[in-house]
Amino acid sequence: MFVSRSLSSFRFCCSPHKTLRIYTFSSVWSTCVVSGYSSEPPTKDVSLHYSLGRPVLSLRLPAGRPCRFTLTPMLTTVGDLIRDISAKDPGVHSAALLNGDGQRISSCTFMETVLNKDFQLVINGVTYNVGSLGQGASHEHVLGLDDMKYVVQLLQSALNLPQQQHVKHSELLIQREQLQQELRPLETVKIQMAKEAESRASLLGWAGLAYLSLQGGFLGYLTWYVFAWDVMEPVTFFISCTTSMIFFAYYMLTKQEFMYTGARDRQFLHFFHRRASQQKFDLQKYNELKDKMAEVDDDLRRLRSSIRLQLPVDQVQSSR
Repeated sequence: MFVSRSLSSFRFCCSPHKTLRIYTFSSVWSTCVVSGYSSEPPTKDVSLHYSLGRPVLSLRLPAGRPCRFTLTPMLTTVGDLIRDISAKDPGVHSAALLNGDGQRISSCTFMETVLNKDFQLVINGVTYNVGSLGQGASHEHVLGLDDMKYVVQLLQSALNLPQQQHVKHSELLIQREQLQQELRPLETVKIQMAKEAESRASLLGWAGLAYLSLQGGFLGYLTWYVFAWDVMEPVTFFISCTTSMIFFAYYMLTKQEFMYTGARDRQFLHFFHRRASQQKFDLQKYNELKDKMAEVDDDLRRLRSSIRLQLPVDQVQSSR
């Protein structure tokens, strides 16, 4: 047994050295050296260039479709880029950025630091070599007017937006209450006039039905009890022609086809406006107040939505 153990030890010591994977930690990056990824893809699958003053990473994702990721060096972090890549392609199971030494870059590192040197993008074990845009090149574009406006907007939103939104919300509520007070007496009069116009239009419709019923009954009485059909046939023909002329005259006057619903609505408006002129009801003022109320309600809806989402208010005029 002792001889067999010695031979085994001797055989282990004399065996060829195996390749070991070594991980070294860095206090700066808090990451490890990673090796053993698959072969690198062609360089045409990934490129880094400037577009409209900002770095753009063009990449062909595992799904096969090319995508462009616009980077804001002072604001975009490595974690943001990885999240964007994962959101574009559900087939991305793992993604990481490595520096030139093969160390994994922290997700909280800003892209401004990464873009100064060459780096590697690893997606699902496939390594993409990305060339740097040059030392200090990112600063020239980051300090452009658009980026500065974006930074100022973020600062303004973080510091003053909630207070401004609540102040604007209070102003809109006060304005809405004032408009309601002005509209309340006008609404009472308008509802009363609308009821009267509705009853008049309905009465006119019933009167037309009664006229047609009486006409049909009278013509039937003359046909069967007074005159023969030979006498009444031309009479009914001329009555039909007269009715057609009345409908054609309606079209010439209103430029609309005669429809019972349209005719009833037309009579309703006629009676309503005539009643409004009799009572000296200011329709123009009423319509202006209703339009202002609709604008205020729309502003309140969008403002409440922006407050819930913590977003800037869009298209709400400060003069209102």
